[in-house]
Amino acid sequence: MNVPERLLLGPGPSPISGRVMQAMAAPVLSHLDPAMMAILDDLRQRLGSVFGAADGSFSFAVSGTGTSGMETAVANVTEPGRRALVVVTGYFGDRLAQMFERYGASVSRVDGEWGKACDPQRVADALAANGADIVAVVHGETSTGVVNPVEQIAAAARQHGALTVVDAVTTLGGVPLDVGRWGVDVCYSCSQKGLGAPSGMAPISFSARALERRVTCRSFYFDLGLLRDYWVDRKYHHTIAAPLVYALSEALQVVQEEGLQARWERHRRHHLALLAGLGKLGLSLLPPAGERLWTLNAVRVPVGVQEPLVRRRLLDEFGIEVGAGLGPLAGQIWRVGLMGSGSTSSNVLLFLAALDDILHS
Repeated sequence: MNVPERLLLGPGPSPISGRVMQAMAAPVLSHLDPAMMAILDDLRQRLGSVFGAADGSFSFAVSGTGTSGMETAVANVTEPGRRALVVVTGYFGDRLAQMFERYGASVSRVDGEWGKACDPQRVADALAANGADIVAVVHGETSTGVVNPVEQIAAAARQHGALTVVDAVTTLGGVPLDVGRWGVDVCYSCSQKGLGAPSGMAPISFSARALERRVTCRSFYFDLGLLRDYWVDRKYHHTIAAPLVYALSEALQVVQEEGLQARWERHRRHHLALLAGLGKLGLSLLPPAGERLWTLNAVRVPVGVQEPLVRRRLLDEFGIEVGAGLGPLAGQIWRVGLMGSGSTSSNVLLFLAALDDILHS
């Protein structure tokens, strides 16, 4: 097998450090081995810390990608007839709304312009007018590079008695997030972006309030009760992938050693460095200042530039992968990720130099 080496600067996965890669080479344990259960106990504690989960919360990782985390969140708080108010400011907000519809919720949407954050007052107004059992929002919209004001939206939801479900797929480990202090009830993410592990695990946290209000889950695989029986009570549910567990465990150890505040600051610093460099090339970001993700940068494609050709040349000539725009933004932006171990000054400089070379050749 001949696999080319790439610098992953797209919307995910992000680069994986040698330390995390090496962790996956440890001997494989079975899913119920006492040593594996001790690792999972430690993972629950570390994930609760990274989420900022309050006492009484249950934090763990679903075996699957970020979308498995999304489905686990929706499947355990949604049943036919429940009212879900979903903030949609991009591709993944729309996916979240679709997921609620699949599980029988009566869905209403607060639609916003792609490339701008949601005004929390619109959520408050919608709740005042019609109420809701659940308010759902994407914290960092990967399709647009926008960060939504989750703290204010969660406060509005709590005021009206609604649970809050938050997608933190592109923010956990790279952007300030404090689900306990903000009053978020269910929050899910992934392993392959800000945390710096391979894809295949979806960290998720349920508050005590969400645990009290959970419904009979229509999915066996994503049933929170069955998953908790496995993670806490050692009852068989599925065969967890030991190497992915090791990788996530090591990645969380790296997060703890760096410290969340320092890690957030590193992502902010390199986002600003990229922004400054883009400015010197005459380029700009899609979202306005104050609404930009530090982990995912939506770079506007200059007029007259063939967007796919630039991405192909970055890959073929420099080994750099960046993402294309989705939906209505296809052909209009490049999505440049600076996440986890990939958020470095050297990666910023390499990308800017490569992009400059291509645009002016």
